[in-house]
Amino acid sequence: MGNDSLNIKSEILSIGKRAFEAKYELQKLGKEKNDILLKVADALVENSDRILKANEKDIDNGVKGGMHEGLLDRLRLSEDRIKGMADGIRQVALLDDPIDKTIAEWELENGLQIKKVTVPLGVIGIIYESRPNVTADAFSLTFKSGNVVILKGGSDAISSNMAITDVIRETLVSAGSNPDFIQLIPFTDRSAVAELLSLREYVDVIIPRGSAGLIRMVCDNSKIPVIETGSGNCHIYIDEYADIEKAIPIIINAKTQRIGVCNAAESLVVHEKIKDKFLPVLSDAMKENKVELRADANSISLLPSAVPATTDDFGKEYLDYILSVKTVGSVEEAIEHINKYNTGHSESIITENKENADKFLKGVDAACVYVNASTRFTDGFQFGFGAEIGISTQKLHARGPMGLSELTSYKYEITGNGQVRD
Repeated sequence: MGNDSLNIKSEILSIGKRAFEAKYELQKLGKEKNDILLKVADALVENSDRILKANEKDIDNGVKGGMHEGLLDRLRLSEDRIKGMADGIRQVALLDDPIDKTIAEWELENGLQIKKVTVPLGVIGIIYESRPNVTADAFSLTFKSGNVVILKGGSDAISSNMAITDVIRETLVSAGSNPDFIQLIPFTDRSAVAELLSLREYVDVIIPRGSAGLIRMVCDNSKIPVIETGSGNCHIYIDEYADIEKAIPIIINAKTQRIGVCNAAESLVVHEKIKDKFLPVLSDAMKENKVELRADANSISLLPSAVPATTDDFGKEYLDYILSVKTVGSVEEAIEHINKYNTGHSESIITENKENADKFLKGVDAACVYVNASTRFTDGFQFGFGAEIGISTQKLHARGPMGLSELTSYKYEITGNGQVRD
């Protein structure tokens, strides 16, 4: 093992130990957490120039490295986006504290009183790509829920992440708190991820946020329990009873508002009874929005500029101005197709038929299932959770947008009066 590897291993071990020690200190804080969050929000806005200068370095490196437009959009900060980060933190500060809430309580026949109460998870490691706003979101949610956080961002956003983390840590110090409530791993070497994933003694849970490849790598290699926040191969199904005037704006929004996000639509499923009327309208709308269509054999003749779709297209998260199109003969076939190719993220049906809507809601296996709405609403802020830690596509321990309550566990508090077991 070279000196660099030894240094990385040693420093990440130190980060883990400091986080472990800090978690008990953080768990003693109460309402003062809200005051600190408000100070952090103000500090981020006040230091916008400093953060934007750091972000310019990352953007320049991304452009020079040929980074895709969708990924550059994820990486890019602006004054408005920094204000948005600050607003998200302020919203979290206004939310109820999720810790020490009584979930249930009861008394046994022997007189033991049992109470089930919420507690922090402890130390959370978050591994993420591109988006520097995740740095601020992750801090606000973990801090409010009493959790210490260790962050490992992508190398493409290292300058931005460091600037944001430095502002937060400086604010914690000025507020008389431990700056190790948040730590950013400063190494871009891939071995740093492996070292973080081995810190089972100090880290309670790992949350990966990024591409399917990143999530798969974390799940395959982590010695620490993982909450998957999945990639998004999101579908919109155009039912035979769809309102076309309603459908087109929803598709445009879901596909083009931000192409590089996990809740953007990647695939369209169309009932064959509406395709003759619907697909020409879709073709014009997608052409106007510079979206390439990749269509199956049953729809391509109605889409003049489309290219033939392959089987791989139906399972792909493009993060680009590309949309696959598949025709089906029934809502049941649509559900079967979506369940085969989706990533368990967000799926939508456009229909005026309540029976078909109900079939779709009940039959589609995903964290979020919509009727007559864009998949872009799968977001903690939109759901009223404040900022989110990610969208969980698994079923344990959380599912869907992960806000404060999803960053807690629970324990049982049992009070007796001298009872012993027979």
